[in-house]
Amino acid sequence: MKWFGKLTGGLIGLAFGPIGLAVGVLLGHQFDQAQEDDGEAGAAPADVAQISERFFRATFHVMGYVAKADGRVSEQEIAAARAVMTDLRLDASQVRHAIALFTEGKQSAFDLDTELASLRSACRGRPDILRIFLEIQVRAALAGNNLDGPVRPIMQRVAAAIRVSGLELAHIEAVLRIQRGGFGERAGNASAAAVSAASVTAAYRVLEIEVSASDAEVVKAYRRQLSRHHPDKLKANGLPESMLGHAKQRTQQIIEAYELIRVRRGMH
Repeated sequence: MKWFGKLTGGLIGLAFGPIGLAVGVLLGHQFDQAQEDDGEAGAAPADVAQISERFFRATFHVMGYVAKADGRVSEQEIAAARAVMTDLRLDASQVRHAIALFTEGKQSAFDLDTELASLRSACRGRPDILRIFLEIQVRAALAGNNLDGPVRPIMQRVAAAIRVSGLELAHIEAVLRIQRGGFGERAGNASAAAVSAASVTAAYRVLEIEVSASDAEVVKAYRRQLSRHHPDKLKANGLPESMLGHAKQRTQQIIEAYELIRVRRGMH
């Protein structure tokens, strides 16, 4: 059955054009790899097609909608969308497709709720994929206008529509703001006394625990976050390979956050 994933990828490409071809081939390969690695079938062919098509369409449709939230799209918001396209390593044809989707999302006739419902349906049973989608939207919004004005309530609406809690959205924002600004001094290059209180507080947010957590709870949270954001796990659940760099960045942040807390507490 190893041929099946490749065939599925090709069919997605024929159905959805250049961007579908790229993502379809990647997802088809992931389907085959899942069979090799686990001896079990991965996502059903229909699910692979839905994730491939809906994830990319929703990514740029919603990005365009959010950018136009205040009535105009700034140069900074366009640059933020372009940065996402660069991160996805899209070729020239795929970039044109993404720009067309972004433009469609800016139109007054665009139905945000329907788009998000379709995405949620395609990704049912894969909450980590939906979280990656939200992280990409928050990242673009932060780079575009810092979540100011009407953008923040729209992002809250997006999160609710794909069943991501307000608390989890706040954690995503906190982590991405840390990623933009860094933790300051790295734990490996500074003593515990030199690590700022603000950096340590931010590190606890990355692990999604309270400052009052016990050492055992810190270790448990660290392992839980590593498992949740492990690129291989997300890939097996259908995340396009072009998105894996995002997952790897999150994994690195989790490691850095844990090291800051470990040094601060004197944990071994």
